[in-house]
Amino acid sequence: MLHQLSWKVGGQQGEGIESTGEIFSMAMNRLGYHLYGYRHFSSRIKGGHTNNKITVRPTPVRAIADDLDILVAFDQETIDVNYKELTENSIILGDSKFDPVKPEDSKAPLFSVPFTEIASELGTSLMKNMVAIGATSALMNLDNKVFQSVVDEIFGRKGEEVVKKNMEAIERGHAAMSELLGERVGEWELEPADGKRRMFIIGNDAVALGALAAGSRFMAAYPITPASEIMEYMIKKLPQFGGAVIQTEDEIAAATMAIGANYGGVRAFTASAGPGLSLMMESIGLSGMTEQPLVIFDTQRGGPSTGLPTKQEQSDLMAMFYGTHGEIPKVVIAPSTIEEAFFDTIQAFNIAEELQLPVIVLTDLQLALGKQTSDPFDYSKIEIRRGKIVESELPEPENKDYFKRFENTDDGISLRVLPGTPNGIHHVTGVEHDETGKPNEAPGNRNVQMDKRFRKLDYLNFDTPVYVNAPHEEADVLVVGFNSTRGAIEEVQQRLSADGVKVNHAHIRLLFPFPAAEVAPLVAGAKKVVVVENNKTGQLANILKMNVGGHDKVKSITKYDGTPFLPRELENKVKELLD
Repeated sequence: MLHQLSWKVGGQQGEGIESTGEIFSMAMNRLGYHLYGYRHFSSRIKGGHTNNKITVRPTPVRAIADDLDILVAFDQETIDVNYKELTENSIILGDSKFDPVKPEDSKAPLFSVPFTEIASELGTSLMKNMVAIGATSALMNLDNKVFQSVVDEIFGRKGEEVVKKNMEAIERGHAAMSELLGERVGEWELEPADGKRRMFIIGNDAVALGALAAGSRFMAAYPITPASEIMEYMIKKLPQFGGAVIQTEDEIAAATMAIGANYGGVRAFTASAGPGLSLMMESIGLSGMTEQPLVIFDTQRGGPSTGLPTKQEQSDLMAMFYGTHGEIPKVVIAPSTIEEAFFDTIQAFNIAEELQLPVIVLTDLQLALGKQTSDPFDYSKIEIRRGKIVESELPEPENKDYFKRFENTDDGISLRVLPGTPNGIHHVTGVEHDETGKPNEAPGNRNVQMDKRFRKLDYLNFDTPVYVNAPHEEADVLVVGFNSTRGAIEEVQQRLSADGVKVNHAHIRLLFPFPAAEVAPLVAGAKKVVVVENNKTGQLANILKMNVGGHDKVKSITKYDGTPFLPRELENKVKELLD
């Protein structure tokens, strides 16, 4: 039996590749297995190679597998593109429709399976994906009944006959594959799982659910890959809670609408990717200057310009730090797991209102669109903190002065009033202003207001600025990362530790203001520091050097070809730096 199985289905975009992976994953999840799925897809609307790689095992998994055990190919390109991930213990299932050919240097056996032919006999070639699921179940020695609840859920609304046909397609695929395999039936059987039900969701759904749980009732956004699923989720769910979603004409309108809604007292946000964040920069500055809460999600993708819109990259980091003109206090949070994506979203809304500033939740395509199992969230941990918001009548001021909305307080945080609050009238402007909001460009006032705004960061309340797994006081190497590289780094830490290397791991969750106090001791206690990131210029490594130092020991491992790190390639690169 296998402890881990890696399965991939590939073909042309629009052929049902995603639904094939979804059906397989849902069945494995319901058996209690842990899963990690990553989908490679083209930037086109339809056509172009796409594949879905899913890692399954009875223990938690947060990284893409190095190798591939089963490759289901609906076209020759799938074999040509992906066969190098296969080993001699792997298998290729190619649709006999295209007369599959195995590359000469492939050690994995190729089986030509009549996916399309069987599906056509059942009434439609579209069911070839269900035939492929049946063939997979034969390889894994699964009872076809494990797919019954999934088929009922997906096709039940189309009627009993459609459900019956799809189950028959699975059974026919199982029978055909069993005949071809002979004694090898069940050779790819997995160790049994615990049967526990878990969520199986993408990061975008986790942050959207987090926004709902945080009490957000308004979202303004413009569709963009890989952030669109956040808006799509909110369009379905937010009206059920009395909220609304506006699809704006552009990202500038989205950010300013969110600021306006927050000004009115509604927890509001927007979500985009790198190109959209570029358009939002002036609005982010407006949020900082007017001290209005604003939560923004940036799902990083390959750039610059349109770049690689459907591929993995982590190159927006410097833009999040320094993208705005002028200086404003802001907070940048970077979750690295599905659970963190949910709870960090709630913290983002709390921080935005407590400190009255913009908060950016930075994710990346791998986290945003990668589908993972997660234990159900513990909703008892949710805490809503709205900060110094005034929701009742204020005392009448002396001499009928305007309310000091931007009062220079000890903590830099002023009372925030909602429109219509009696005796709360004040100016709101994007230019420098005095305590009542009236424009004031005097040097002394400028210093007071700038210092006041930045003083708020001293009162930031974020629970875990750095995720740390540091079993060694003196480590051979400290591996540092952010966002979705966490899973690969965790696998590498385990492998190198088994080889006797003393490895510590620090994953940065609060990027700005940078948690230098937490990171510095870890850097000091390591002989070498390796920073792992999906960009060309080593942005996190440079930020680490600026805030902590250690220039002589900090080394970079970067990857910017649009694909995530695999544990083995990262392990080899760390070893090279240790030699």
